[in-house]
Amino acid sequence: MARWKIWSRNGNHVLDQPDYYEEGVQLVRQELYHEALTSFRLFLKYQPQHAATLEQMAVVYTHIGLTNDAVRAYEAALEERPRSPAAHYGLAFLLLRKGARGEATRHLQEFLAHARSDREAPKHVEHARRTLRRLGAAVAEPVAH
Repeated sequence: MARWKIWSRNGNHVLDQPDYYEEGVQLVRQELYHEALTSFRLFLKYQPQHAATLEQMAVVYTHIGLTNDAVRAYEAALEERPRSPAAHYGLAFLLLRKGARGEATRHLQEFLAHARSDREAPKHVEHARRTLRRLGAAVAEPVAH
């Protein structure tokens, strides 16, 4: 398990802490979702409202069928990082499942406005565009980052 150091205000090393975030990510990769949630919750004790952790938790909640918890986690992530492409994308499709087409459309448009240009982005961008066309909404071009 990875560890991270906690330092006092005067610069003295106080103790090593497990890197609960990284542990949670590894557990997600192994599809150990409940264990991953435990790690992410422990991480949030040290860094409350950490957007990436909240996004990871939303993904896990989605995998285990806790849609309402996933929506809340994505919304909390967006409070911390309002332009998060991952949170907008994930939240949009959860909202579509709930029949909230207008809200989902808005989140897909936000996703496209802030989509990154990493290797995963093109398939997500195309999926968002197809979905928006199906919903009859305007399709925005993603901004290059």
